[in-house]
Amino acid sequence: MLIKLAWRNLWRQKRRTLLTASALALALTLSLVMRSTQEGSYANNIENSARFSTGLIQLQHPEFAQTQSIDDLLPQSDAFIDIAKNLPDVERALPRIESFSLAAAADKSKGVMVLGVMPEEEDDYSGIASKLVAGEFLKQDDKQVMIGQGLAEYFELAVGDEIVLYGQGYRGQTAAGLYTIKGILHFPISGLDNQLVYMPLPLAQTLFSAEKQVTAWVLHTHELINLERTVTQLTQAYNEQSASAGFTGQVNVRDWKALSPEMAQQIAMDKAGGIFMMYLLYGVVGFGLFATILMMTLERQREFGVMLATGLLRPKLLVLVMLESSFISLLGIVFGLLVGTPILVWFNLHPIELTGETAQLMLDMGWEPIIPMMLAPWLFIDQILIVLILMLICLIYPLWRVYHLDLVTALKGGEHAH
Repeated sequence: MLIKLAWRNLWRQKRRTLLTASALALALTLSLVMRSTQEGSYANNIENSARFSTGLIQLQHPEFAQTQSIDDLLPQSDAFIDIAKNLPDVERALPRIESFSLAAAADKSKGVMVLGVMPEEEDDYSGIASKLVAGEFLKQDDKQVMIGQGLAEYFELAVGDEIVLYGQGYRGQTAAGLYTIKGILHFPISGLDNQLVYMPLPLAQTLFSAEKQVTAWVLHTHELINLERTVTQLTQAYNEQSASAGFTGQVNVRDWKALSPEMAQQIAMDKAGGIFMMYLLYGVVGFGLFATILMMTLERQREFGVMLATGLLRPKLLVLVMLESSFISLLGIVFGLLVGTPILVWFNLHPIELTGETAQLMLDMGWEPIIPMMLAPWLFIDQILIVLILMLICLIYPLWRVYHLDLVTALKGGEHAH
């Protein structure tokens, strides 16, 4: 009975009901579009950055994060990495050796970062071959290297020239070698372009005397949203099974936030700004919703007085007011979803394409110049919960007024009811 009465009461003031519901719908739609664009951009940037450098997850020796030492290695064995591959969320696993050496050519020398990779697998993952500006891409059994264009210009080297690498290998052994340059890569990030030396993983293992060992296994997951769960599962799996795979120590599982803290901080700051703007928008709409609910109670005090005088209990009167407000909120949510969902679906299937210098910069980095929108259930749930919480907050004072309504003054006209 109360539900039917509340629904009928809404349409006694159709314009007010529709305007309030429309304001809620507009706020919900704008917030959905804004948050979906934000989260889609974050996910796209994280994926691109991970493929280009660190990966979404890395398995490392517990000491490697602090020491960056070639002595802190993990096995390059099927038994070891199959523990990770057996998890349903892990899409691929790439072995890498990353260390530092002194590079020299003619009368110049410079510190460089040596990256030993499986060339074909690495190219399939990150598209590194697209950065090649001279020479040929590496093969797994090559005894040659590729270097960054900035490094080649510093040493005045070209394809076919030689470069000397000298450093420390596994367990204090000398890591020294003379290598022919097979290709030159151009990286839009100057830090990489000026110091990176790529070589096949077997050649890097020979250089550093680290046979069948790697500094990290780079993992990529099917869904970014499941990353935290995958990290937890990996940590648990290696704690339980690493001994059976021939590794007696702990395995440090690091996600992209630990591997790229600067990027994680930038995303957190940008997200905070977006959430602040979203709450500001809801705050403006909330004042309108509060005014509507308060008006619905103040102008109907005689009606409420009659209902109380004829035997309606105050708790039921409060439920009636709550039902009316809930119907307005639900109408706003339904209208908002009907308008917002097609927009999100369209831009999820047809992302916004960037143009100009921004697009060219992203293309140079090997990233697709688009702004995708994320389509995830939790985005919708979050916004719906915010609308419902906003409605409850706006109800607090009107419900208090109704509960403390003086019956006599309400029946006289309600002008002085309190």
